[in-house]
Amino acid sequence: MARDLPSLNALKAFEVAARLESVSQAADELSVTHGAVSRQIRQLEEELGVALFDKQGRGIQLTAAGRQLRDACRDAFGSLREVCANIRQTEQQAPFLLACPGSLLARWFIPRLDRLNRELPALNLHLSASEGELDPRRAGVSATLLFAAPPWPADMQVYPLRRERIGPVFSPNYRSAANLQGQPPSALLDESLLHTHSRTQAWSDWARLQQLDPAQLCQGQGFEHLYYLLEAALSGLGVAIAPQLLVADDIAAGRLLAPWGFVETQHQLGLWVPARQPQGPAQQLAEWLSVQMREPSA
Repeated sequence: MARDLPSLNALKAFEVAARLESVSQAADELSVTHGAVSRQIRQLEEELGVALFDKQGRGIQLTAAGRQLRDACRDAFGSLREVCANIRQTEQQAPFLLACPGSLLARWFIPRLDRLNRELPALNLHLSASEGELDPRRAGVSATLLFAAPPWPADMQVYPLRRERIGPVFSPNYRSAANLQGQPPSALLDESLLHTHSRTQAWSDWARLQQLDPAQLCQGQGFEHLYYLLEAALSGLGVAIAPQLLVADDIAAGRLLAPWGFVETQHQLGLWVPARQPQGPAQQLAEWLSVQMREPSA
């Protein structure tokens, strides 16, 4: 069965040559050789069984059939160009929905959101926050910020941003603040430690990295989400275990103290993007986030 349409490459070569009335100029526009355009036109004429151009001196002139096909190609390719331009514009204007933990949004992202909007205005960023388990495959989500340990799943493009560092923090107004200053990490074995139900192993991970026995830690009041835990620490209710990224601004401002510093865990903060979707906007955002997270206060 014969094809309904000739080769689209041949039609494109013909359309350009007919529009410019020159095979040489068509070759320049298409970035191919004169011979390649001539072969495509000859193939098209053989398939249609009709001449599309007549020789006129050193140039070419469209035949009646050529003029008919030129008009049809002009309309068809014109419509295709318009549709493709509209698709690109729609894609550029579509919101980029970023899912992230609410604590990260409140304590790190929002203070830098105005800068991001100024520096990446075309991103059209929308934010979706949750303190529950985030699903990077959720429909409609463009990317997700997650703390997780590699290896990464094959169906996700993960842009690693920063290794997680955790450490104990407390307010200068905490009742034991003065006594804890200058003491070794083992001093926390006598404290009632604030913790979060969403990251139950954080204190144990920290203790092992400090060569302390996690079983000797005294777990105090627990909170459902990390955001509440950090608010409790800021209010002077106790010592909390926290990611450095989320308390760096508070430490710099003197609202929290971190006398033992921070230790690296196996987790990394990464921008998770479904591999099936365009990576350009996500890569831009990942590069911006990476720069911001290298700042001293971060």
